[in-house]
Amino acid sequence: MMTNGNTPIIRKRTSAMTSSTSTPVFNSGALKIIPLGGLHEIGKNTCVFEYEDEIVILDAGLAFPTDGMHGVNIVLPDVTYLRENREKIKGMIVTHGHEDHIGGIPFHLKQFEVPVIYGPRLAMALLQGKLEEAGVADRTELRSVRPREMVRIGKYFLVEYIRNTHSIADSFTVAITTPVGVVVHTGDFKIDHTPVDGEFFDFQRLAEYGEKGVHCLLSDSTNAETPGFTPSESSVYPNLDRIFAQAQGRILVTTFASSVHRLNIILDIAQKQGRLVSVVGRSMLNVIAHARTLGYVKCEDRLFVPLNAISGIPNDKLLILTTGSQGEPLSALTRIAEGAHRQINIKQGDTVVFSANPIPGNTIAVVNTIDKLMMQGANVIYGREKGIHVSGHGCQEDQKLMLALTRPKFFVPVHGEHRMLVQHQKTAQSMGIPAENMVLIDNGFVVELTKESIRIAGKVQAGIEPVDSSRSGVVKDETMKERRQLAEEGVVTVAAAVGVDGKLLARPEIHLKGVVNSVDQASIQQQLSQTIENVLTERWTEFARTFGTDTKEIDWEGLKTQIERSIQRVLRREIPSNPLLVLLVQTPEGEGGGGREGEGEQEPSTSSSAKVTGRRRPRSTARVAS
Repeated sequence: MMTNGNTPIIRKRTSAMTSSTSTPVFNSGALKIIPLGGLHEIGKNTCVFEYEDEIVILDAGLAFPTDGMHGVNIVLPDVTYLRENREKIKGMIVTHGHEDHIGGIPFHLKQFEVPVIYGPRLAMALLQGKLEEAGVADRTELRSVRPREMVRIGKYFLVEYIRNTHSIADSFTVAITTPVGVVVHTGDFKIDHTPVDGEFFDFQRLAEYGEKGVHCLLSDSTNAETPGFTPSESSVYPNLDRIFAQAQGRILVTTFASSVHRLNIILDIAQKQGRLVSVVGRSMLNVIAHARTLGYVKCEDRLFVPLNAISGIPNDKLLILTTGSQGEPLSALTRIAEGAHRQINIKQGDTVVFSANPIPGNTIAVVNTIDKLMMQGANVIYGREKGIHVSGHGCQEDQKLMLALTRPKFFVPVHGEHRMLVQHQKTAQSMGIPAENMVLIDNGFVVELTKESIRIAGKVQAGIEPVDSSRSGVVKDETMKERRQLAEEGVVTVAAAVGVDGKLLARPEIHLKGVVNSVDQASIQQQLSQTIENVLTERWTEFARTFGTDTKEIDWEGLKTQIERSIQRVLRREIPSNPLLVLLVQTPEGEGGGGREGEGEQEPSTSSSAKVTGRRRPRSTARVAS
């Protein structure tokens, strides 16, 4: 559930990240279900429903980068299939407003248009701001829906929104009527009998679909390994109430910015206990503003105090609500923990409450943040045993109830890592669904659903597109490999100025950064300088040819390649690691008058010491005046 204030640029995924594809062979009159994200992983939930010449997209989310994705802010699914079939797209269904379900939409709209997006009021309000910030609000139409409202998308899809319960307000399960039957997609859900907002799960409508006949169920698998029911969101109220009451000084609370129900609980307790609230973090401010406008958060204006006024409030009368529950590097709480926040410093006696559990991959960052807060004197409250956080996803008994209500003929577990999907299949089998009526799939798999059968019919391109905030355009496939190599092995930079006579115009500039080696650095620099001189002395005539009396052709690219190879041999011999090599070959601009194409500075190439991976200009030769 991360947010990003910048407008990042889509990065192509490397070949190592790309799923293999096959050519699907489909039966006519079949519904194709193609997940592009959210399977064998947590996040970037995106699913395609396709019938004949029409496509409907369900959700389009993002995910967090892994540790090896250097410089990456967020991760999107590879939507090549949608780009290639953009003319078929008739609309999008949004189930709720979490970032892993709507966060990718602004980026996708830069690549293809979506005629209309239907979704809950809160999700549409949050999405509107994202689209305006990204400058793509004119590439789609947003339409809010209410519980039990039906929308027609294209000729073949009729969608009904059915209220469910989750960790964000305004969350829905959808029943999609198609030519092959009714497909129910649960979205994210749990069975909460005492929802904070009083909006109950619409079991009756779901059961009506089950009575009529649900052809296929696609169901949230996140907590498939956990027995029992997921506790109600309301269960955290008394625990937070007790902790707040016991705090002697300021209280700092962090949770997911999009957890509207949790925010409602925190604000209600603060008001009851006479504490003023200051909100820190752009995403938190944004969600609270929209939730209050729509009536999902109910509190008086006088409860809030601006951040620049907190110095005048007694410590025991202040609660600071902040982002950073996942240890995000630029979040408010992380900067507070590092002493880098401009307006908030930890005081002895502060109580910091983590009302969230780390999502997979964020545990180390969260633990580091907790340690730093403690070292500054804060009393930090965290951990599952404290009862201050509950999941928004259903456990095994919730999933059984969903299966019992819908009674599907076919079943596809979605939204979860592989082991979760496997366990969810076992749960479904225990509920009487035959193994042959279920499929276990990954992103890119094409599920073909007919009135009588379900099968995996092939695979389309799927994978990830890492995104950063450089705004410099799409980076080639080798970029992530170069970043990892740079981070792990260091870099060797070599700049050599060569004249049209094949002589060095100055001593080469050679630098080693982040390179671990047992040989003296000055010695390596000397060897590399000598290597360049040897190439020019011994091989120059292979790359410079004279035509007549006034024109010389110099193969600068060939010369640069030869210098690279010679430098690589030295690096392999002298350095045990595999540093990135950045080589810049310069020629004197305009030397001899009447210079031609190829003069001046040559584009730097980047390579490893074992393999050339540099970017090449399309030409390989350049003529200069002799």
